[in-house]
Amino acid sequence: MPDGGPAIQLTSPSPVLELNRAIGLDRLGQTALARDLMRDLANRMPDWDEPLLRLAQSLRTGCDLAAAVDAYRAVLALNPNHEQALLASGAVLIETGAPRDAMTPLLRHCAIAPRRPDAWSTLGRAYMEAKEPTLAMAAFVRAQRLAPRDLSYAHHQADAAIAARCGEFEVVRLETLSERDPLNPVPHIARGLILDRLGLLDPAIDALEAAVTLAPAAKEPIAILAGVLSRSSRARQAEDALRKARLLDPGSPRLMNDHAAVLMRLHRHAEARVLLRDVLYENGPHAPVLCNLASATACLGLQDEAVELARAAIALEPETVLPRRALANTLPYQDGVTGAVLLRAARDCADLLPRGDLPPLSCSRARDRPLTIGLLSGTLRTHPVGWLTVAGFEHLDPEAFQIVCLSRAPEPADPIAWRFHTRARSWENVSMLSDEALTRHARELGIDIVIDLGGHGDAARMATCARRMAPVQIKWVGMQNHSSGLAEMDWFLTDRWETPPALESLYSERLLRMQDGYVCYSPPPHAPDVAPVPALHNGFVTFGCFNNIAKIVPRAIAAWCEILHAVTGSHLVLKTHQLGDAPTAVRFLDSFVKQGIDPSRIETRGSSPHRAFLASYNEIDIVLDPFPYSGGLTTCEALWMGVPTVTLPGETFASRHSASHLSNAGYADWVARDLADYKAKAVARAGDLDGLVVLRKAMRAQVRASPLCDAPRFGRALGMALRHAWLAG
Repeated sequence: MPDGGPAIQLTSPSPVLELNRAIGLDRLGQTALARDLMRDLANRMPDWDEPLLRLAQSLRTGCDLAAAVDAYRAVLALNPNHEQALLASGAVLIETGAPRDAMTPLLRHCAIAPRRPDAWSTLGRAYMEAKEPTLAMAAFVRAQRLAPRDLSYAHHQADAAIAARCGEFEVVRLETLSERDPLNPVPHIARGLILDRLGLLDPAIDALEAAVTLAPAAKEPIAILAGVLSRSSRARQAEDALRKARLLDPGSPRLMNDHAAVLMRLHRHAEARVLLRDVLYENGPHAPVLCNLASATACLGLQDEAVELARAAIALEPETVLPRRALANTLPYQDGVTGAVLLRAARDCADLLPRGDLPPLSCSRARDRPLTIGLLSGTLRTHPVGWLTVAGFEHLDPEAFQIVCLSRAPEPADPIAWRFHTRARSWENVSMLSDEALTRHARELGIDIVIDLGGHGDAARMATCARRMAPVQIKWVGMQNHSSGLAEMDWFLTDRWETPPALESLYSERLLRMQDGYVCYSPPPHAPDVAPVPALHNGFVTFGCFNNIAKIVPRAIAAWCEILHAVTGSHLVLKTHQLGDAPTAVRFLDSFVKQGIDPSRIETRGSSPHRAFLASYNEIDIVLDPFPYSGGLTTCEALWMGVPTVTLPGETFASRHSASHLSNAGYADWVARDLADYKAKAVARAGDLDGLVVLRKAMRAQVRASPLCDAPRFGRALGMALRHAWLAG
């Protein structure tokens, strides 16, 4: 009992015993009775602060924060220098959204107990919540000095340094601190966290690797390093770091989930699926894990199961975006899904995105003034987005259109990233900006039209479009499997083959149709020459499909088996990254064997470097396009390598990519009307080797001269489309 407590009379129950009984009852869950006893003690002994303190703690534990604040204030009225009450009341006031009120007790605590790092850290939190990052930075630095090896303060320091825009200065200070205390991993970690937030991944990784070297047995440094590596292009290093982190913390569901996500980036979807199922088995249902599992499952060609997993995640968290996004991203692969169902799923996802409270945008709609175009994407590099868009942007009139890239830091050695960087007025590394901060930044840059190139993908920033980044917003490529469903997305860039008039009602956006195709393919300079028709020397026709097996549904396999049965001796080559996994390849092969196809006629191949991938088309006579999700870049690449594609478009945008590319290149006669026509075309063309020879010899030249690869023509059309979208509002 503190000095000045009540005198205890031998003839009455001890107040201390009464209070201890109340505390015990509170711990046993008899909260109401416990609090009544505490209040009774406080009333009977008005000069004793301990019952009020215990009451405040109980109320805080029970999340009755307003009452807890009142109880702590009552303690401080009795004892203004009560350290525990000062610190706790400050923390609770922060939790209630009153950080400025929290500063008074916290500053008093720091004055009377200046060597308590937790008090300085809590004060820093109050300053951060009150939008005073410079003061927060000073408080967090003080906490770290008092506890130089406490890693928790390093995270706060990094947040405050970025918010106060003194990250570069803080990096230098921490580097100096590391020199003074070379065996302390914490300054390296803090420096790595700040460098990561500045988007400087390589030096961030260097700093964090130094921390791991200094503390190899510690859980957090390797976990932080793995997290940064997983956001970089170093997926293999990330996977290695996550394995090490899991050895130190084997039961961590977060590390298991992160490890699975990196395995998916490495195209090891079967391993990821096993790991994610283990997480669910050990920890029970969890929506983010189910979403990752849905993605891994779809990538293994188990489309129906993937959709059900996404729906299970929605059932767990119906009001959050992530499960809705998982459904919007898996549904396009499911056979039989209609455009109306896809639109509904996209709208359900988009409707949950936070809009914020930024003021409406106003701008001059002058007809001919130069426009600033913002490219919102995490894939402005060697990627389908890059191959299908960069030439169009390069050929926009530079006097009429300035380009700003809103992306992660460009990869210096990537040739497509270099092309974007060269054409852009500026490249803004926005990877560490929040959605609200990115939206504000885009407005400050004066962007007139933002073109989203990410959709509802995992690294997408659709939430910034929901907040209205620019007066005009357009969806193009990058997870463009159907409508975005976003009310704030004004336009959807397309063409007459992708979205004929009969399908317009399946889109929430206005359709911005190009005069030719909706993309411009940049053929890679390293593509090998086109070889003669392989059937001439093989003695049999070889069909091929080099698409992600997420696109290959059972009905497509059944159609391919019918084609193989009809074309005597024909073979089928399936090549994609998932088939590098032996169990996946065996399962896929078995689906053909069950339909009477000799396994020697089916060849499965995994991934390969891009030039070798393109060279593999020299072994293919005819491509069989998957459905309902058709090829995109793969169809352009097949055409460049002289290989025609038989395709079956449906009503969804994802089902019509190949139809657009083939028609744009002058090969509309390879687009089937229905499934029977798809099979008939494949069989008939396989029986016309002379026709294939003529076609193959002329195809590259025709594709090169066609609108599909005519960058100047596409650039002019894109410019006209953007100007139309601007003037139409």
